[in-house]
Amino acid sequence: MKTRTMIYEAKHAEMQNHTAVVASALSSFVSLNAEDVEKVMYLLGDMELTRIVISDNSARIVYDSTDNSGNVGKYAMFPEIVAAIKGKVTFRFAFSSSAVRSCASIPIMCGSKQTGAVYIYEYATESADLLMALRKVLMNISAGALIMAVLIAFLLSGVLRKRLLSIVYGIKSIANGEYAYRINVKSRDEFDELAGEFNILADRLEQTEQIRQRFVSDASHELKTPLAGIRLLTDSIIQNENIPPELQREFVLDIGREAERLTRITEKLLALTRLDIKREDASYPLNVKDVITEAMKMLNMLAENKSVTLQCELDDDCVIFANSDDIHEIVFNLVENAIKYNVENGTVRTILYSKNNRVHVVIDDTGIGIPEEDIPHIFDRFYRVDKSRTNEIGGSGLGLAIVKDTVEKHNGIIKVQRRQTGGTRFEVSFPLYSDNTGEDGGKEVGE
Repeated sequence: MKTRTMIYEAKHAEMQNHTAVVASALSSFVSLNAEDVEKVMYLLGDMELTRIVISDNSARIVYDSTDNSGNVGKYAMFPEIVAAIKGKVTFRFAFSSSAVRSCASIPIMCGSKQTGAVYIYEYATESADLLMALRKVLMNISAGALIMAVLIAFLLSGVLRKRLLSIVYGIKSIANGEYAYRINVKSRDEFDELAGEFNILADRLEQTEQIRQRFVSDASHELKTPLAGIRLLTDSIIQNENIPPELQREFVLDIGREAERLTRITEKLLALTRLDIKREDASYPLNVKDVITEAMKMLNMLAENKSVTLQCELDDDCVIFANSDDIHEIVFNLVENAIKYNVENGTVRTILYSKNNRVHVVIDDTGIGIPEEDIPHIFDRFYRVDKSRTNEIGGSGLGLAIVKDTVEKHNGIIKVQRRQTGGTRFEVSFPLYSDNTGEDGGKEVGE
């Protein structure tokens, strides 16, 4: 279609040029007659046109290149000549498999006066042959392009099907519990982006499954010990009919202690579950000093029983956006551990201050401390530094895991280090509430 348009435009320009040349050559005559026009056309030479007809202003032929003797003097009632006498410029174009036919007409003007019309006609078989050849070439090219497109589409569909099947296979593998399955990502198109997201999801599922398995294993181990103790004590009571009342009371007390231990483990497991679910809690501006003061009241009795001194250095206006239950849980756990794992006549110092738009809570103790190799693991669930010691005290290895999760829940940071002079130092920091930004407690805390 583009080729035909190109030939049409080229032929249109060519025919307009021929008619303009003839009309210009005859524009000097006030009236047209056969003799004058014959001379002018002889001077113009062969224009390689099939026919040239020139008429006066009444449509009477004064020149015909095909038959001067027979047509001169007759009226030319060609639509193109009639239109040209009316002052119009015309062009017609027709194409068939054998030839290209084109004709054009234009008025002849002598100054502002119209004196006649020029009509030219061309019958060109060469142009038709060229157009047909081009059409054939284009058809061959189109057919080749179509075949190539089909082949490419077939190849692409195979590649896309293979890549889709790899994703489907990966989904089925994950569904069957094969969490280690990963899709190989080679490029950066949409399918590889989808594969990358699948791999990220698989990583998270595998990590979650590992945590779940470890959690179930550790929880089963932790619960098994007190349950076995209770079973052993109850069997001892049942199997000994003449057991002394004092020994029976001691066994019952031991059963009560193991039950309390089970209760503590269960409560902490539930607390960790709530944190894992990441439920929305109602947070509000909270003065940390009030929470610490309340927690210390509850821990005073434990400290007295352990011969440990509690010291507090609490600044005012240390406000964060949280809720009192969570912050109480953090402070209570850290201070309780500092008391339990302290030495006789030891000290636990709790410091509260604000600095650089953060609220800092420091718990410093003079206790037995934590070995350097254990510090990276103390926030892991069920991890205990000294199992024999924690069994005596009643630790479950869940308290610090709860503390870390709760701190991070409120955009906080927790750090731990072994004191050079003995004991452990925990530091927790939270963003200062926005109404108090710009306040700087500026208090440095040393050993």
